[in-house]
Amino acid sequence: MLAHALSGQYLLSLRTEKKLLPATVINQFTRARAQEIEEQQGYKPGRKQMREIKEQVTDTLLPKAFSIFRDTRVWIDTQNHWLVIDAASATKADEVIGALAKVIDPLPLKSLYTEQSPSAAMTEWLLADEAPAMFTIDQDTELQSSSENKATIRYVRQSPEKEDVQKHIQSGKQCTKLALTWSDRISFVLSDNLIIKRIAPLDILKENQDMSAMDDDERFDADMTLMTAELAGLLARLVEALGGEKQTAK
Repeated sequence: MLAHALSGQYLLSLRTEKKLLPATVINQFTRARAQEIEEQQGYKPGRKQMREIKEQVTDTLLPKAFSIFRDTRVWIDTQNHWLVIDAASATKADEVIGALAKVIDPLPLKSLYTEQSPSAAMTEWLLADEAPAMFTIDQDTELQSSSENKATIRYVRQSPEKEDVQKHIQSGKQCTKLALTWSDRISFVLSDNLIIKRIAPLDILKENQDMSAMDDDERFDADMTLMTAELAGLLARLVEALGGEKQTAK
C-alpha cells in the first residue's frame, strides 16, 4: 500500500494480487496424485483423503501460478469524513474496506444513505427538466422498469425529450443513471445505488492553475489539493440535493 498525506487528505494506492489457478488444472494434478497414492496403498483414496490431496496440490501449485496485480485508489478526507474508493464494483470496494480494516482498528465507517433515493430524485429532475442549484443535466440517461423484465431505455450523448420521459415514467420506469455537471467544474454519472461514475474535471479547473514554475512533487500536491477540495464540495452539494443524510435510529 502506498500513501500520500496532505492537510488532512490521504491518497492511498492498494495493490492486490490474484493468482490464476484454474480449477481444471487443480483437478488434473489431484487425479494424478490420487492415482499415485492408490498404487502405493493398494486402494482408492476416500473423500476425506481426496480433499486433503486437493488442498496439498493447491498449496503446491499456488506459488507457481501467474499473478494479476490490481491497483485501487482510495481517498480519505479526514476533514469532511469521507472515504471514497475508485473501484469497478461494490465487491472490489468491499475488498478494499476489508484490507483497510486489517491495518486500521477500529475502522469507523458507516454507509451513506440519503433522505431521498437517487432514483426518485433523478426521476423528478428529468420530469422538471431542471437539476438542483449548481447542477446541470447532461446527455447520458438510463430509465429502467421496476417490473421483473427490467425493461431499460438508454440515451447516450443525447438528451431525452420531456414528452418521452413522461411516457416512460408513466409506464413504470424510473431514472437509474443520469449524467450531471456540478458548478461547471466536474462532470459525473449518478447511479440509483448512489455510486458515482465517470468523474471528470472540466477545463475551467485546469485553466485556473499556473504550474509552470512547479516541480513534479509540487504539481502533484497542487493537483491533490484542488481535486480533493472540489470533490468534497461536489459530495456535500449532492447529498444536500438528495435531501441530506438520512438519520438512522440509534
